[in-house]
Amino acid sequence: MSTKRKIYSADFKAKVVLEVLEAEQSINEIASKYELLPANVKNWKKIFLENMSLAFDKSTVVKEYKVELETVKKEKDLIAKKLGETIVEKEFLEGKLESLVSSKSRKTFVDSKHELSINKQCKLLHIAKSTLYYEPVKKFSSDEDIKFLNMLNEIHSEFPYYGTRRLVTALANEGFKVGTDVTIIQK
Repeated sequence: MSTKRKIYSADFKAKVVLEVLEAEQSINEIASKYELLPANVKNWKKIFLENMSLAFDKSTVVKEYKVELETVKKEKDLIAKKLGETIVEKEFLEGKLESLVSSKSRKTFVDSKHELSINKQCKLLHIAKSTLYYEPVKKFSSDEDIKFLNMLNEIHSEFPYYGTRRLVTALANEGFKVGTDVTIIQK
């Protein structure tokens, strides 16, 4: 079973390093006293000595931090401004596109090879994705359909008082297969 890694606070590390710098005890003795590895204590001492000047010269660190903070803030403001402009331009163009171009011609703008997905393109063009793939079926386009409609009109003109049941019977007598729920145009 593995042991959980210990995390030491900065105050504790400073206390240990100060003890090492006092040099009353060796690094190994101090490490065993606090149940630490001597390598950790040496590493903390090295880091402390490298950054010791920061303790006396806080102003340069603070100035560097403030300068960096200001540049990041300016960059953020610039990006936010550009993003806002882009959004306004996009909304303007969307409105113009909708008012100038019909939905049928907007469908032609969709490009399946473009890096934007088809869903995203349809959303930007304000068209339903299903309309891209839908091919409307022309009603009553075959000769049989036209014959059926002509016969239905003829019977209805002759007997306008016929309901659906009598119309079905009359069409069946003429050779058309028709049901009350669904009309199947067959001969």
